[in-house]
Amino acid sequence: MLAIIGGSGLTTLSNLDVSHREVVRTPFGEASGAVVFGEICGKPVMFLPRHGYGHTIPPHMVNYRANLWALHHHKAVGVISVASVGSIRSDLQPGDIVLPHQIIDYTWGRKSTFFDGVASPVTHIDFTEPYDAELRERIREAAEALAIDVKVGAVYGATQGPRLETAAEINRFEKDGVDVVGMTGMPEAALARELNLPYAAINVVANHAAGRGSSANGIRFESLEVVLHEAMGRVRSVIEGLVGCQNNCPPAASV
Repeated sequence: MLAIIGGSGLTTLSNLDVSHREVVRTPFGEASGAVVFGEICGKPVMFLPRHGYGHTIPPHMVNYRANLWALHHHKAVGVISVASVGSIRSDLQPGDIVLPHQIIDYTWGRKSTFFDGVASPVTHIDFTEPYDAELRERIREAAEALAIDVKVGAVYGATQGPRLETAAEINRFEKDGVDVVGMTGMPEAALARELNLPYAAINVVANHAAGRGSSANGIRFESLEVVLHEAMGRVRSVIEGLVGCQNNCPPAASV
């Protein structure tokens, strides 16, 4: 069963025909919310809102371990992370859909592994390629079949939040090779790898990063909702295509 983790702009999956919800108790505490089970065009899908259903959990306080463990417990065969980002790269504009291929982690203090107990063996994972290549390609193909433009390839910089970045920090990230910035990509991706869960991200550019483009004089939060409202409709369509219903599903509902 495919699992979708929704972030800012995607707190519900309106094209999901819900069958039931389940609160999952995990060895790592409570997940962000009940896991929602249902179908999209007859195909089983589960959904979990990363920030809770009232969008009340800030990025640095998300229980990433409980979230991933809960999805793994329910036999997820792959995880699609949907999240909004700020764009550093000049060709990535608000409203663009991006499939990142690499991560740089600037977060700190987050529970970032399942293997940190005194009785746990030291466990290393190969994280050379943080996103699953096959799952990323399936997303790209689904978007192409629907004539939805996606930008393939970007370096995601995971920042601590919940504040946005300073212009000087964005300058630093750009020198590091970062293309987009967000607050939730890590440790989520690494935890999925520890569980051998294929994991890929769909990023929606909500705004130019601090000091860039239209954000040169500050970020206008009221404009972000408009951008995300439209773009998340396209993301839902891509998800429909990914589960295999391009030809027998109506267009995705708007947010």
